[in-house]
Formats: sequence, C-alpha cells, structure tokens
Amino acid sequence: EFLKGYNVVAFAAGNTGCQMGGWFRKELKDPADLAGVKMRIGGFAGRVLTKLGVVPQQVAAGDIYPSLEKGTIDAAEWVGPYDDEKLGFQKVAKYYYYPGFWEGGPTLHNLVNIAKWEQLPASYKSIIRTASSLANETMQARYDAYNPPALKRLVAGGTQLRAFPPTIMDASLKAANEVYAETSASNPAFKKIYDSMVAFRGDQYTWWQVAEHSFDTFMIRSRTRA
Repeated sequence: EFLKGYNVVAFAAGNTGCQMGGWFRKELKDPADLAGVKMRIGGFAGRVLTKLGVVPQQVAAGDIYPSLEKGTIDAAEWVGPYDDEKLGFQKVAKYYYYPGFWEGGPTLHNLVNIAKWEQLPASYKSIIRTASSLANETMQARYDAYNPPALKRLVAGGTQLRAFPPTIMDASLKAANEVYAETSASNPAFKKIYDSMVAFRGDQYTWWQVAEHSFDTFMIRSRTRA
C-alpha cells in the first residue's frame, strides 16, 4: 500500500538476519560511556543514539578501517562477523558489541515499476516472485552458515565479544520509542505502518515465547551446562 505511492511493487529478496552492534575502541559499561562517541552509523539508529550522546558519522565502507585506525571515529557498525572480518575491523577496534538492535532483520527488496509489472505475463511474474524468494532464503541461509565460524575466528584472534549492558539497552529502547513517537506525530504514513507492525510483533512474540524462544533457550542452556 505504501509503495504504491511510489509506483513500485516490492518482493523480499534478501536478509542478513540480526546484525551486530558494532566495533568500539573502548569498553562500554553504562549509557554515560556513549557521550561524545563518534560512531559510523546513520538512519533511525543514528537518531536514537544521538539521544544518548553519540555523534553519528557518515563514513563509506572503504573508509571505516582507516577512520578507526586514525581515531577519526571511535566506533562503527557494519553488518556481522562474516562481513566485518573481511574488512579487518578487529585489527583497529578491540570490542565487538551485540546486538545491533537497530537491524534485527533488515530485508532487501526487489522493486519493480507497477506499470511494467502489470504488463508482464503471468509466467514472468512467477519467475520474479520465485527468484526473489530464493534470493531471500539463500542470503539468510548463507549468513546463518558463515557468521558462526567467522565469530569463532574473531574471538580466537583476540576480539573482545561483549553484550551491550542492560542499562544501555534500556536507555536505547526508551530513546527509540521517543524517536518513533516523534516520527509518528509528523508522518501519518509512518504511523500507520509502525502501529500495524507493533501489533503484529506483539502477537509474534507471544507465539515465539512458546515456540522457538523456549526451545532455543533450553538447548543453549543445556549446551552450557554440558
């Protein structure tokens, strides 16, 4: 419905899964440690972290490494272990934080002009739908397969893997909700989509607690005990 206003139809065509929170040159213990931190990050995440004192920086992929190395920036988020390792961030930033709460499952889309789409025969439409679906499944599957060994290599090489402290997560959630409320107040289209998403997410969490989450949590704890 929203994309019709831009004369396009969209098909999910890729997903990285939940991303990492980024590389930091210093350890984070509480929200105060974020004050003044120059971080390569943008979008809604940048707006959220700005409320916690972070100074967002727009840095191209190829410039992240030298910016961290020179101290031009203090932190940077990219994707996850598999992609981050290839860019060598572990050589210039010691602490690797998770989760990237701003990208819990970013979806790539294949966008097609509506007028052109409607001109296609049914068989061609089926090809586009199928190819997009395959790309979506394949990308997620590859990240699920490639991230674990990459994370192991990073940790074995000296990377300090850290979870964002609960105080930072709580402060970030509060700031995020403020940003969503501010945006909803000025953007009716955003509000409509956001409200629908929140309602759907609530139902999904109810089910997830019963299904995947309970099972995965049990298995992870069992592995730890073993």
